[in-house]
Amino acid sequence: MVSSQDDEIAVLREQRRAALQKQLEQQASQQADAELKAQEAQRISQNLDAAMKKLLSPDARSRLKTIGLATPERAELIKQSIIQLHNQGKISGVMSDDQLKILLASQSKSRRSASIRRI
Repeated sequence: MVSSQDDEIAVLREQRRAALQKQLEQQASQQADAELKAQEAQRISQNLDAAMKKLLSPDARSRLKTIGLATPERAELIKQSIIQLHNQGKISGVMSDDQLKILLASQSKSRRSASIRRI
């Protein structure tokens, strides 16, 4: 009777140990995947920053950096659109701050364009 209980306890312990081991392996795999994704995102960000150094004047980069502090998602979209314009040949040379302002104005969802009607 005692040995049968000991056997059951040993089986339960072994099952629990196996379950914990499997859980630890899954967590390690997820962590490794997250690290790879973070490294890839960092590499892409560095590539974008390097491209911006070539395509934008210092004033324009400063303006884009300020936008990035306020809304990082918008800054990334602007960077991508600048690269697209460059790849299409619409931008030649270095983009000045004034040219960036024009691009921002064209992409902006301005409040000025909203109209309010009173009933």
